[in-house]
Amino acid sequence: MKRAKTIILGASHWHVPLCADRIAERHDVVGISDPVPSRVEHLAVLWDAPLYQSWEDALAAHGDAELAYVLVPHDEMRDACLALVARRIPLVVEKPAGLSLRELVDVRTAADAAGVPIAVTLVQRGGPTDRWLAKAGRSVYETVQFIAGPPDRYLASGSPWMLDVERAGGGCMVNLAPHFVDLFLRSAEAEKAAVTAALSSALHRRGVEDYASMTLTTADGRIATIEVGYAFPGSPLKRHCSFTRIGTAGTATIWTDGNASFTSVDGATETALIDVDSDPLYGLFVDQVAEQLGRGFVGLPRISDLETAMTVIWDAYAHGRQEKTGVHTQH
Repeated sequence: MKRAKTIILGASHWHVPLCADRIAERHDVVGISDPVPSRVEHLAVLWDAPLYQSWEDALAAHGDAELAYVLVPHDEMRDACLALVARRIPLVVEKPAGLSLRELVDVRTAADAAGVPIAVTLVQRGGPTDRWLAKAGRSVYETVQFIAGPPDRYLASGSPWMLDVERAGGGCMVNLAPHFVDLFLRSAEAEKAAVTAALSSALHRRGVEDYASMTLTTADGRIATIEVGYAFPGSPLKRHCSFTRIGTAGTATIWTDGNASFTSVDGATETALIDVDSDPLYGLFVDQVAEQLGRGFVGLPRISDLETAMTVIWDAYAHGRQEKTGVHTQH
C-alpha cells in the first residue's frame, strides 16, 4: 500500500510515543513541527523528516502533503485545521479541536464545505471496553470512572500548556471525558443530552480541574454518570477505571484489572479478562487511518462525532463553572 506523505503538527503531544512506530510503518512522514524542537529530535530521526519550530512553517514547506495529524495545543487547533482544510489536506485531529464549541464548528463547517475528511482520535470506539459493554445492548443507565495520573505528568511529557486553562480550555474533563460521552451517546442512540457537572482542583491545586463528575440525561430518560480525573497517583498502574452499563440485554461491568462480567436479562453470567489499557489503541488507530484515508476515513470517528460529544462537554463546563462561582444564568 502506498504510504501517504504526512505532516505531524505538534509532535511532542503525549500520544505520539504510543504510535510513533506505527506512523513510521504506515506513513511517509515528510515534516514535523514542535515549538521546542529538542523535544522531538528523536522523532525526526525515526521518521527521517525535517523538523520545524512552528506548524505554519511545516505546512508552508509541505503544502502538497496528503495527510496531517494535528496535535498542537488546543488554542492553536482551529487555525491549524482551517489552514489544512484550505489546502484540501485530509487530517486527523485530537480532541477537543479548539477552545470552544464555536471553534470546532468553524472547523467542521469549513471541512464540510471543502469536502475535506477529518478523523478524530476517539480511540475507545471499537476497543475492548466498547465491545464488552456492547453486550448489554442499548444503554439505559451507565456509570464510568476513568481517573488518570496526576496533572504534573504533562510537565514531564513536554506539554505544560495542558495545565494552562487559557491554552487547554479545561483539565481532565475536556481531555478525558469526550471518549466516554461518545460511547454513551452512541449506545443510547442519542444525539444530545442535558448535563450537570461538578468540577474541582482541590487535590493538586492547579489552574485546571483535576476531577470532574458529569451526569447526562437523554430526552427518553437514559442516564450516564461519568467521572474523570487527574487524581490517580503516578504509578505503573497508570489509572483507575470502572464501567457499568445497564442495557436492554443485561448488565456489563469492567474493572481496572480487566475483570469483566456480563449478566443477561435471563440471569446468566459470563466473565472474562480484557485489556483496559487505552494506550495500545493509538497504534491501531494509525493503522485504520492509513487503511481508510483513500475512502475519506469511512468507519472512523469524524469531526461531526466530536461535535456531538463536545456540545455536551462545553455545556458541562458552563454548568460546573457556574456552580463553582455561584453565578447562574437564565437559558
